[in-house]
Amino acid sequence: MSTEKKRVQFRAPNRLIDRTDALATVLGEDRTDILIEALREYLRDATHDDRLVQEIAASYYDDEISFGQLKDLVGAEEAANLRVLKQQLSADFVDEITELE
Repeated sequence: MSTEKKRVQFRAPNRLIDRTDALATVLGEDRTDILIEALREYLRDATHDDRLVQEIAASYYDDEISFGQLKDLVGAEEAANLRVLKQQLSADFVDEITELE
């Protein structure tokens, strides 16, 4: 993982932050560490959801996200497979269009 950090500011319900602070106290960590771990786990779990992976792939096929972003979300192997599929889909589309002319 990159050691570079980006400052992020957001608003969250008081109760959620209170629970985060309580857990941080119990674990002897700070709030940021708890939030980073929670976000990391959420992203890992979310990208193993087939429906979400399909949405991610569709965003890649529609050029809404880059290959680098795709790889960050689904991993190098899955991203490579999706890139090949995108290339095949593009080639198939070109073939279909030229056949119609």
